Amino acid sequence: MTDEPTRRPSYLSEVVGGAIRDAQERKLLALVAAAPVPRHLAIIMDGNRRFAEAHNLLIPEGHHQGKQKLEDLLDWCLEVNIRVLTVFGLSTENLHRAPEEVETLMDLIERGFLDVAKDERVHRHHIRVRALGRRDLLPERVQRAIARAEDATRAYSEYFFNLAIAYGGRDEIVQAIRSLAEDVRAGRLRPEEINAEMVGRRLYTADMPDPDLILRTSGEERVSNFLLWQSAYSELYFSDVMWPGLTHLEFLRAIHTFQTRRRRYGR
Repeated sequence: MTDEPTRRPSYLSEVVGGAIRDAQERKLLALVAAAPVPRHLAIIMDGNRRFAEAHNLLIPEGHHQGKQKLEDLLDWCLEVNIRVLTVFGLSTENLHRAPEEVETLMDLIERGFLDVAKDERVHRHHIRVRALGRRDLLPERVQRAIARAEDATRAYSEYFFNLAIAYGGRDEIVQAIRSLAEDVRAGRLRPEEINAEMVGRRLYTADMPDPDLILRTSGEERVSNFLLWQSAYSELYFSDVMWPGLTHLEFLRAIHTFQTRRRRYGR
């Protein structure tokens, strides 16, 4: 009996807090739905390891929870009709982490692509899934999983879900320059003919719009070699939450902030 007074306020505060958050989400969702959303949302999913440390979890569990959050994100984007989603899943630099952590990441990436190939949402909404990056640097088993997901969704064009894996923005630009240089050497192109549009056509994202909004979690305020060419005019939103802790409410805040900025600038 002596513990009852201390438990009840805690329980009530949780109920009240949950009700307030639900009300905020409903209000914000209505605001977001009433204005144009980003055509292309790009996300730097940062903070898995710090999330694990803060919650006394092993690092692999932090990465696993990060993968689960990506499942939520796909639903949130469908909810507000964002057509193109690109997430930064693994940089080329990440491949140099401790072997056991890289192996965990490879397991999650392989499982993720295999799952998405048979995901009911993907086929119901006609979502095309692609990997962007140096897949030749990935284990063959991961390359096979990527191929399965891409083949299963190749005919779709309603939505696009891109995962940047073994990706680096500078490397992407270098690859585009090398491709142009090959055309110059072969006599198919003169150097003075090269322009920004030609470079853009040699990038991984050649057939999609540049990102309107880039969201980064974890409190870091930099783009970290992600879509360097494509983000020249993107809005940036930095969230203090770690990636696995991203909430629906914080996601909606990011979209609404983008909409507010666009109205302010008259875009």
